Amino acid sequence: MVERVIAACDGAAKGNPGPAGWAYVVADAAGVPQRWQAGALGHSTNNVGELTALRQLLAATDPAAPLEVRLDSTYTRDSVTKWLKGWKRNGWKTAAGKPVANQELIQAIDALLEGRDVTFVYVPAHQVDGDPLNAIADKAASDAARTQQDASGTAADLPAPDPAAATKAPKARGARTASASSGGTGTGTSTGGGAKRSGGSRTLNARFPGTCPCSRPYAKGDKITKVGGSWGHPECAAAHA
Repeated sequence: MVERVIAACDGAAKGNPGPAGWAYVVADAAGVPQRWQAGALGHSTNNVGELTALRQLLAATDPAAPLEVRLDSTYTRDSVTKWLKGWKRNGWKTAAGKPVANQELIQAIDALLEGRDVTFVYVPAHQVDGDPLNAIADKAASDAARTQQDASGTAADLPAPDPAAATKAPKARGARTASASSGGTGTGTSTGGGAKRSGGSRTLNARFPGTCPCSRPYAKGDKITKVGGSWGHPECAAAHA
């Protein structure tokens, strides 16, 4: 029996769009990191970084081994597990009839997922006591975006994650296989202060940094509101409804 592989992948963009990068870290079945890789993407978006990270991870792992992928991007997870079948059925058009964004990357991921046993687990980003593999991938992707230099290594030289915001992460939710139905979307975001109404939605000042369901981050003090079952940018609320 082939042993399960646990891994995490992440993307980053300094400006979104801006200098971008991707990264993944591969661990053993016990979750102990074994190797990592990161790459620069030039001027691009966070979503491209996230998708590229997943594509690179899938290409760099044994397709015969069951794979658990931990990621903090609901966009990436939902693209390949919730929306993909409909996009293919509609000729790579969205429900609104528009071309699917980042189509080539998603098609490449789809091909790499063919016949594989892959489970996606959503983990909140930038959390104290959060997922350690996600924190390593986040740091490596951020460094690649900032320096525009490719990098790789082993357990001996893992990127050291930056200190996270002072909020405790909830347990990871949303484990699912690539062929299964949609999983959960835990938020892991604490908010407070400056509450007001904006277009019928309650708007708050973020107490801690976090990540919107659109996969773009928001900073401490930014205005945020409910976006589906999570918190995020007010402008994303209508699009998510």
